[in-house]
Amino acid sequence: MILVFGHSGQVATELRRVGGVTALGRDAFDLRDPHSAARAIDAHDPLAVINAAAWTAVDAAETAESDALVLNAEAPGALGRACAARDIPLVHVSTDYVFDGTGTTPWHEDDAPAPLGAYGRTKLAGEHAVRAAGGPHVILRTSWVFSAHGSNFVRTMLRLSDTRDRVSVVADQVGGPTPAADVAGALLHMAQALRDGHRGGTYHLAGAPHVSWAGFAREIFDAAGRDTLIDEVTTARYPTPAPRPLNSRLDCAAIMRDFKIPVPDWRAGLRTVLKELGH
Repeated sequence: MILVFGHSGQVATELRRVGGVTALGRDAFDLRDPHSAARAIDAHDPLAVINAAAWTAVDAAETAESDALVLNAEAPGALGRACAARDIPLVHVSTDYVFDGTGTTPWHEDDAPAPLGAYGRTKLAGEHAVRAAGGPHVILRTSWVFSAHGSNFVRTMLRLSDTRDRVSVVADQVGGPTPAADVAGALLHMAQALRDGHRGGTYHLAGAPHVSWAGFAREIFDAAGRDTLIDEVTTARYPTPAPRPLNSRLDCAAIMRDFKIPVPDWRAGLRTVLKELGH
């Protein structure tokens, strides 16, 4: 059995759908209690652990960085130490926000992180904490995750198009939308690989082809049969409390080479999600 920390998030929901996992919600463990992870692991005696729990409110983290740090760094560190003490493999989910988004070249795993905001800083601190724990682990960075549930760009665009003839969407941020189902599949595959002796490390997984948020929105409306028009705007025209990286492209060659995990085609994933949503 694989133990999943997280229950209702997009990735955790997809992990539960696959089966063969026990997913723990906030009623079953306390991320703010460093001993809670160890107690949960001892109670379930898993073959591997996946950490899909995190503070994901990017803008809110700017004014609550200490709270985000507990969930995104201190808790993964405690989880990593608990797993390392029991020689249990840990797979931890991270983000493209650890990079500053400069340039146009896809980010490699060994590129120097330089987060722009509090969310990225706390997630980077979580990566460091998992590595420092010293146990067998994989850190999986992903980007622009979407699914038929939870809060994500696809659902937001569909909701806006219910009442608007046109929407403004930023066109100078480029990345790879990633279906949550593909992230879940990769996490399970890597957890088993660690069990089989894979050395682990840090890897990237994001959808292809690269696209801007405006391009992604256009594909959503086309695939859903919506006539909503898109006004392309710059990031400067759409200010947010937390700065967003302009370049969220992730190089996924390593995960394909080492785990034989293919880069997901987000367009196929989008069609699956829209079908589930009844479009």
